[in-house]
Amino acid sequence: MEKKVKKLGQLAATAISGNDISSSVLYVSALAIAFAGQYAWITLLIVSLVLFLYRKIYGEVVGALPLNGGAYNALLNTTSKSTASFAATLTLLSYMATAVISGNEAIHYLHHIIPAMPIIPITIVLLGIFAVLAIGGISESAKVAIGIFIFHLSSLVLLSGFIIYYLTQTGTSTFFENWNLPLSGNGSITNAIFLGFAASMLGVSGFESSANFVEEQKKGVFPKTLKNMWIVVSIINPLMAIFALALFTIPVLQSGPYQNTLLIEMGKHVGGEAIAYIIAIDAFLVLSGAVLTSFVGVTGLLERMTLDRIMPPFFLKKNKRGSSYRIILMFFILCVSVLLITKGNVKLLAGVYTISFLSVMALFGIGNILLKVKRNQLPRPEKASWLSVLIAIAAVLVALVGNIIMPSKDGLPSNVTVFLYYFIPSMLFIIVMLNRTLFLKLVLKTIDAIFDPIRKRMIRLDKNIQKTIDVINSQEFVFFTRCNSIEELNKVMLYISNNEHTKKIKIVTITNKDNKPPENLAEEIDFLDREYPKIDIELVIKKGTFSPDLVNSLSKKWNIPINFMFMGSPSNQFPYKIEEFGGVRLII
Repeated sequence: MEKKVKKLGQLAATAISGNDISSSVLYVSALAIAFAGQYAWITLLIVSLVLFLYRKIYGEVVGALPLNGGAYNALLNTTSKSTASFAATLTLLSYMATAVISGNEAIHYLHHIIPAMPIIPITIVLLGIFAVLAIGGISESAKVAIGIFIFHLSSLVLLSGFIIYYLTQTGTSTFFENWNLPLSGNGSITNAIFLGFAASMLGVSGFESSANFVEEQKKGVFPKTLKNMWIVVSIINPLMAIFALALFTIPVLQSGPYQNTLLIEMGKHVGGEAIAYIIAIDAFLVLSGAVLTSFVGVTGLLERMTLDRIMPPFFLKKNKRGSSYRIILMFFILCVSVLLITKGNVKLLAGVYTISFLSVMALFGIGNILLKVKRNQLPRPEKASWLSVLIAIAAVLVALVGNIIMPSKDGLPSNVTVFLYYFIPSMLFIIVMLNRTLFLKLVLKTIDAIFDPIRKRMIRLDKNIQKTIDVINSQEFVFFTRCNSIEELNKVMLYISNNEHTKKIKIVTITNKDNKPPENLAEEIDFLDREYPKIDIELVIKKGTFSPDLVNSLSKKWNIPINFMFMGSPSNQFPYKIEEFGGVRLII
């Protein structure tokens, strides 16, 4: 019996998924400013509105189908398994990219405190630590996630307090100077907001995570996690963008250091090194929490896929704590391999990260529509209106298009190119698993086509060889005895079995009025016949006189060549010479 797993409450479930989505504040404000400039906070508010619409979309689907799997589960119950597997592949890639990027970025922030620390080896260690934590069970994972989540929110409150105090002393003139700056690079306000919105949608990555482990949550907790995540993102992301625009000019904000570690620079600016260190520690912890979210989310997703026989049943094995450790280990190995292949350049995974999770959100919206159309009678705690669903899907598709057409930086391949590098092999694996019986039949037919002619030739050859053996063994032998003892007859049988190929021998004894066979000869021959089951022994008693003429006549009668006839060594009184018998062999 498996150990019963304790269900997660509101705080624990929110913390696990919230660490992922709330960690976006570390990069999304800077990213939005890079594309939208002074309008970055507006694009982040638009993202908040989209997320508000998605709250009911997720609530309706998961409320009607409260099973792990997220978009996969929604499409599995409304379309085909192949379509659902497409969504699952995207979700898996999203989690993989999240784990690698978050883990690597977490170590970069820790590197800010410990400059001598090697990045890639310590990132692998970090991934390993959270793999072990996930193997320990979701309850243990939740405790760590709660601690990280509370520390993260506390750090942001502390930073906000210092910034507000700083602005009350220095004023907000920098914000209005930035607001009045002409746009550079992106042209029109519309284009700036479009690209800024597309980039800002990275800030909702992690919103889909709660749906992937809904079975581990207490009843009624799931919609609360969506509400909590929405509140956190709606407040901190636009607010940090406004604070950044109030503290620094846009050219400064769009420079390298501020793009990579904006919140640390903000903390250093308003509170000195102490606040910068706190933010660096917070960044390390919350990004690490996003790694944990990936492990928890991917476990719920792959468990469901394995139960649906898309993944091999090998992955269903659980430990005493109820965690699918084989899934976790496989995901850990996958993440480490990706980290090593990219050599720590996580920008290469940006396309995978962006396109995959935006596609998952769009597919979830489509799943909601299909649920309304095909499963309208299915009870659900809440419903999203058709208008809100269509607007939400359209907004996500706009963000997806924006990220696809977004120009690449630093000479790296485009988002779509990198995405396809990872998506195509993953999807091919899923296609093989979905059609494995078809592929196995194809392999079987191919093997048959190649080896059938050889097999038929081998069968014919086998038959011919066996026929030759039978012909060889069909040759009958004869031994002429003068009523020898059973010991002598046994020597004859040993000689024949060791030196000749035959399945039959005639033991012949010649009788007359002076030479009669012993009474027990038949019994002795019968005994020898049982002792040598592979050779048929026949006793033949002939009346007459043993002579070359008799041997010759029996050879013709039985069609047995004389050289296949044996006898014992004759005595001095034997009336014939051996050569007169025409080749009879002496064997004893």
